Amino acid sequence: MFVGHGLLAFALAAVAARRFGWSRERALTLGLVAGLFGLAPDVDVVYALAGLSGAETAMGAATGFWSTSEAVHRVVTHSFLIAAVAAVAAGALAGARRHHRLAGGLLLGALVVVAGAVTGTLAAGVMTVFVLTVAALAVGARRVGVVPRGVAAAAAVGLGAHPPGDLLTGEPPAMLYPLDVGLVAARPTVFADPTLNLLAPLYLELATAWLAVAAYLWLTDGLPTLRGHLRGRAALGLGFGGAALIVPPPTLDVSYHFVFPLVGLGAAAAAPLPGVEVRSLADLRDQPLSVAVTALAAVSLGALAYTVAYLVA
Repeated sequence: MFVGHGLLAFALAAVAARRFGWSRERALTLGLVAGLFGLAPDVDVVYALAGLSGAETAMGAATGFWSTSEAVHRVVTHSFLIAAVAAVAAGALAGARRHHRLAGGLLLGALVVVAGAVTGTLAAGVMTVFVLTVAALAVGARRVGVVPRGVAAAAAVGLGAHPPGDLLTGEPPAMLYPLDVGLVAARPTVFADPTLNLLAPLYLELATAWLAVAAYLWLTDGLPTLRGHLRGRAALGLGFGGAALIVPPPTLDVSYHFVFPLVGLGAAAAAPLPGVEVRSLADLRDQPLSVAVTALAAVSLGALAYTVAYLVA
């Protein structure tokens, strides 16, 4: 899960806001804000950029990046307790009164102090990046008209929905940090086969993406037009089944040779055709949703074809 964190938060917040009587436009705005908050905990990988130095190959850079990230990734920013405090602070920062904004700033500052006291200087630095991100999102949400309670709710949904989504993709997050208590001791193993254990979170990610698409179309009265946004060349994704016979089986530890070609195939299948689908700049306005739906369909078909081929081979 990576993009899926934001997409899940978008769908949950947008649909809930509409159910509570918000207008479609306001519900979509709240969903977007929640989606951005859903991505915020992963700013903790900023420290891992140090692992890129000295790498001579793309694989070496990727290995160095993730090895360095283990020092702080999924620790100080992936906690329900931190999420709760940050959500309250975000709502306060979105308030119109100065003392509310001051209280929100102090709450976020307290998170940095706690991280430094409990885990050390590096954790404090990572938490600083996190709280600055939360503050920026809160201020941005206020400027686009989201009320303080809406900002707090969006932050709670986004930040709170993030940690569970990481359970299948590595070491369980420290979901009760700064308390030294673990809700989950080890990553749940769904299958004995390591490749199927990679495909499981991939399907979860795809499911959240389709959920977000469905939520967006529902809010824009577009569900009946989904087929109109789906281009037939998404079927090219079925050809990815041949990868099961060519590339080494991917795992959670080594998956770049699987993920990058799969995503690349989806992007290639969805790209608008110059001179056919795009003849002018005006034509680009109608393309983003079609591109997203077609790419998602191509990747989904590719994953399904690969799974079938892998099980049969």
